[in-house]
Amino acid sequence: MAGNSLDRTTPAEKIRVLIVDDSASVRKTLTEIIASAPDLEVMATASDPYVAAERIRNEIPDVIFLDIEMPRMDGLTFLRKIMAQRPIPVVICSTLTEEGSSTFLQALEAGAVDVVTKPRVDTARALNDARIRICDVARAAAHARFSRTRRAFPNKVESKLSADVIIPPRPLRRGGSPLSDRIVCIGSSTGGTEALRVILTAMPADCPAIAIVQHMPETFTAAFARRLDGLCDITVKEAAEGDLLRPGQALIAPGDRHMLLERMGRHYRVVLKQGPPVSRHRPSVNVLFRSAAYNAGANATGVLLTGMGDDGASGLCEMKSAGARTLAQDEASCVVFGMPREAIRLGGADEVVALERIAGEILGNRETRAS
Repeated sequence: MAGNSLDRTTPAEKIRVLIVDDSASVRKTLTEIIASAPDLEVMATASDPYVAAERIRNEIPDVIFLDIEMPRMDGLTFLRKIMAQRPIPVVICSTLTEEGSSTFLQALEAGAVDVVTKPRVDTARALNDARIRICDVARAAAHARFSRTRRAFPNKVESKLSADVIIPPRPLRRGGSPLSDRIVCIGSSTGGTEALRVILTAMPADCPAIAIVQHMPETFTAAFARRLDGLCDITVKEAAEGDLLRPGQALIAPGDRHMLLERMGRHYRVVLKQGPPVSRHRPSVNVLFRSAAYNAGANATGVLLTGMGDDGASGLCEMKSAGARTLAQDEASCVVFGMPREAIRLGGADEVVALERIAGEILGNRETRAS
C-alpha cells in the first residue's frame, strides 16, 4: 500500500466495532461508551468467539474489541485464527492483572494492535478516563495500516491539557553542558511495541541511556519491559522513582505515571508524577520531551514513533528549540502516522526516518545489530 494513500470517507461514515466478551455487563458498558462517540458505532456484540465468527460472516467490522478469557475458545486462539484467515484490527480488552500481562504480550505478537483495560465504572472520573481511552484506541485501530481500508483522520481535535500542568513553561536555553551524559528520549503509541522492539534489539550494550514513553496501561509496562530485556543486548526495565539513566539501559515509563527527567550533575534521574492526563495520556510523551528539553538540551536526541493523535509533537519542537537532535518515523513504516505527522507539520523533526534506520541514526550511523 502506498504510504501517502488514504481512503477518504464521508463524515457520516462511522467506524464499526464488534465487541467480544463473555460478560454481559462489560458488553453493555463498552456498547454505551462506543455509542457515545459520534464517529463510532457498535456493529454487534458476541459472548464468545463462535458467536463472533457468525457475526463476521454476515458483516466485517472495522475494529474488534476482544476479551482473552472466554468459554469454548480463548481470545488468543481466536485472534490467531482471525489474523491467519482475514486480518482485522483487534484491540485486546483485558482485566488489569500482572498474570494477564504476559498473555497480552502474546496477543501483540499475534497481531493485536493495542490493549485497553476493562472499563471501571466505580467513579465518574474512572468512567470518563475509560471512555477517552477506549474511543481513542478504536479510532487508532481503524487506521492501522494492515486494515482493509485506510480512513481519513478526524479533523476535530478535542481540547486537552498540555504539559504545562506537569512542568510549567519557562524560557528554553539552547545547548547543554559537555560534561552531561548523552540521552535518548523516545515516544510511541499504537504500533509502538513492535517499533520499539526493532530499535532496542539493534542497540549495542554501550548505547546512550534511553527513556521511553509508550502509551500502555499500568502493569503491562512492566511485562513489556521484561519481554524486551530478554530480547536485547541492553538492559530494559520499567522505570522507578529515582532511577538513574545509564548507558546501555532503557527505562520505560510505568503505565498511569508521567515520567520526567531531572538533572543531577552530569547524570539524569527519573521523577514519576501522577497528575492529570496530558495530551489525553498518562504517561505523556510531551511531558518526557519537555523535561528533556529543559534539562538536557543539545545532549538529548528525541524520537517520535507511530501512534494516533499529537502527543509528543509539541514536545519534540521544544527539544529541537533547545538544541536537541530530533527524529520522526516516516509514514511508510508507521502503523498509524498521526503523532509523527503532527510533529513534522509543526517543524519539530530534523529528519524523517524509516523505522529500520532509526537505531543507526541514534548511534550516529554506527553499525547496529540485525533486528
